[in-house]
Amino acid sequence: MPTNQTAASLRKKLHELGDSERAAGALRFFKTGPGEYGEGDQFIGVVVPQLRALAKLGDDCDEEGILSLLHSKWHEERLLALFVMVRQFQRAKDDERAQKSIVALYLANTRWVNNWDLVDASSAYILGPWLLARDRSILRKLAASKNMWEQRIAVLATWAFIRAGDFSETLALCEILLSHRHDLMHKACGWMLREVGKRDVEVLRGFLDAHAPRMPRTMLRYAIERLPEVERRKYLSIKRET
Repeated sequence: MPTNQTAASLRKKLHELGDSERAAGALRFFKTGPGEYGEGDQFIGVVVPQLRALAKLGDDCDEEGILSLLHSKWHEERLLALFVMVRQFQRAKDDERAQKSIVALYLANTRWVNNWDLVDASSAYILGPWLLARDRSILRKLAASKNMWEQRIAVLATWAFIRAGDFSETLALCEILLSHRHDLMHKACGWMLREVGKRDVEVLRGFLDAHAPRMPRTMLRYAIERLPEVERRKYLSIKRET
């Protein structure tokens, strides 16, 4: 199928799977009301397993087709575009030029990676692996952004480093973001700290001992989730600095 038809075919199949009841539920779940983090987002009502199955049909989707999906008003079209990009990035593991192109496309279009599930489905599988053996300064730039989703992209990218046994960037970014105001960033940092702890609990304990008094409660709870109960109680009993 010509690549300019692939995105149209994917979009058609996607909308055929739509479910109005699921879409209504997604509007509530993803906080799309006035003033909420997903304000104005729109949903078709398609679940992730269906989207992943559709993404397998998009291996020959070109940049124009991907962008037509990623720039969509429909949440699931954007998520589908990201799943396609992840697949293409992973399939290009022996083609540095192709992977670089996908990373560049991703970074140029972060304004459409604009909800927590979109970030979580992409950053750790595109940006993170690309940066494993490369300069990581882009993560500090993203972490300093005024866009919360770019900040979350930075933190989630470090999951690839964690899986490789490298915790330094995760710890540094979580320290930088200790004073962040939004619960979604507290969860992201706490989650990544918990992942660090799964691999080296002493590294996690070191971070907690140094920073627990300053950690937002949600970040702390996520980070200590897998620790023994006596330790969880100890860290939760620490008086938070204001």
